[in-house]
Amino acid sequence: MTAIAPDKVISTILKHDSKVTSYKIALLRAINDVVLTYPDLRTYKSPVAVPLKLLAKFWVAYYWPFVDVAIPIQQGQSIKRDGKVRNDIAFRPALSDLRRQWEQTVGGLKNPADGFFLINEVKSARKWQHYPDSLVDALSKTVSAISHTLEMPIRYAGPGEWSIFDRPQSYGAIAGNVVAVPGTTDRNRCLVIPFELWNTFRQMSLWIEALCIHEWCLFTERTASVNRGAIYSLLTARPDNRRPLTWERNQIDILLMEGAEFICPWSEKRLAQGIAYDLDHILPIAVYPTNELWNLVPSDPKFNSHQKRARLPTAERLAIARPHLGKTYKQYGSSSSLAGVLAEDAALRFARLQSDTTFAVGLAGAVVDLVEEVAELRNLARF
Repeated sequence: MTAIAPDKVISTILKHDSKVTSYKIALLRAINDVVLTYPDLRTYKSPVAVPLKLLAKFWVAYYWPFVDVAIPIQQGQSIKRDGKVRNDIAFRPALSDLRRQWEQTVGGLKNPADGFFLINEVKSARKWQHYPDSLVDALSKTVSAISHTLEMPIRYAGPGEWSIFDRPQSYGAIAGNVVAVPGTTDRNRCLVIPFELWNTFRQMSLWIEALCIHEWCLFTERTASVNRGAIYSLLTARPDNRRPLTWERNQIDILLMEGAEFICPWSEKRLAQGIAYDLDHILPIAVYPTNELWNLVPSDPKFNSHQKRARLPTAERLAIARPHLGKTYKQYGSSSSLAGVLAEDAALRFARLQSDTTFAVGLAGAVVDLVEEVAELRNLARF
């Protein structure tokens, strides 16, 4: 790997992109999303190992709108090689089959952001086990195909080969020299991102996302003759909250019937049995599509509907909310059903929790840090 200043890496990758496919743009966007997804990894100040399968799952979401069987959108030129016509993107057949099976399973209106919803569902075994084996198998094949494809843009990210990134290796072979995103196993092949580059992505997150989407729109307009405005709508679509939160509400209702109380973290209103409440996404689905339990808290319906809406709390409101979040997570921990789910979801999201506090208090601190990081780096509206 050639030493290139971190702030030059982004432009270097795009500069040396031959524009045959959108792979390099997708690689940049996926790295950027991983950095935003795991903000506490910066505290280690070490190179970060990112499994190729994690990057591949983000690609599932990005390329999802382009594999609609009814209206496919080309992402490169179909070429003839060895007497056979090759797809514009190597994994189009696998992803197309995955989308077809998903739409048959879920039904309802198509959403170009359903890929984001899908990759959120697969993070949790308790959600994924409710889907048919054929869909699980289709996802596995798609992630495998994309993981193989990912090695090409990683290899040719800059001038020559392996000039920006090192060759991906199994985590087991490099574990002593890096920190890994939560959930990484020894067998996972990983892209290693130097800490300085990781921090550059973090600091320039908003700019990088905007640049990637802009370049992707221009590329697709040239390649597929589709108006860039239509492509922009597809690339920036966000999923709806189509998964009902019935199970989570039922468990919270049981806690309320047993005498538990919650405090709305935003209005500080007391919520007890017989008092209406919303199950609020701390990070709204439109901002950060996840139904992980740490992101779901009982809240004041009036405040949630009229003031919070799809906005994020200010730093001052987060400071007030922090102890209330800790108490909410403590109440979840008192439920035999919710405790394991909360621990699982936290382990998949946060690499580091404060060791000098209880789990609930430490998790509240990690969630507050995540919300502040997302709000700051994406310059989002706050209340």
